[in-house]
Amino acid sequence: MRTANEGRPHPRPADPGDLGRRVAHRRAQLGLTRELVAERGGLDPGFLQYLETHPVPVGVTTLTRIADALDTTVTDLLGGGRDSPAGRARANTRVRLEELDPAACWARLSPGGVGRVILAAPRGLVALPVNYRVLDATILCRTEADGTLARAAGSEVAFEVDQLDEVFATGWSVLVNGTASTVAEEEAVHWFQQHADPRPWAGGTRDTWMRIKPTGISGRIIRPDGPPIIEQELPR
Repeated sequence: MRTANEGRPHPRPADPGDLGRRVAHRRAQLGLTRELVAERGGLDPGFLQYLETHPVPVGVTTLTRIADALDTTVTDLLGGGRDSPAGRARANTRVRLEELDPAACWARLSPGGVGRVILAAPRGLVALPVNYRVLDATILCRTEADGTLARAAGSEVAFEVDQLDEVFATGWSVLVNGTASTVAEEEAVHWFQQHADPRPWAGGTRDTWMRIKPTGISGRIIRPDGPPIIEQELPR
């Protein structure tokens, strides 16, 4: 006999947001129930459940209570350690690497953001962070007219973007190989300014448009593989 819900699509689980995932991860590390954490922090268990399953703004006072209840710090709950290179923490899970096909690579690049252009300079290879946008399978960015990137016009370069979550050892990386060139057509520059402006974060005058026409694209994604590894402290 069919049940009322049989055959219906399952609702997509809510995105808990980074804070919610870190709270849930830390609580699981300590082996604590939501009720116990809520009691420690003077919080409502229902609020803690909602925080772990939905993105929600949290005030400093509440964050401090949660951090104290979880024997951690507000900085860690908010993704502390950002000044350290990614990957220093040892993830408590098994992982596997998978190749991304070109369509999946472009899907990850298409929102735009920050990437790195790797090129040869007089002092050797350099990696320059840039704000970029994607238009018609072409990478666009802005730079200084006399900068290192502008001087690389006509050269072969690489462009790399990645996204990592150190807590859960997940993420992806995409690498584009291609030729850098300066966009000189006034009509094209005007169109880019209206529809595809990357808005550089760095200060100064950056009104030289650069374009990277790909000759190849590849990517990899890292996923959890199997249950978490339970680590035990060795006797001293």
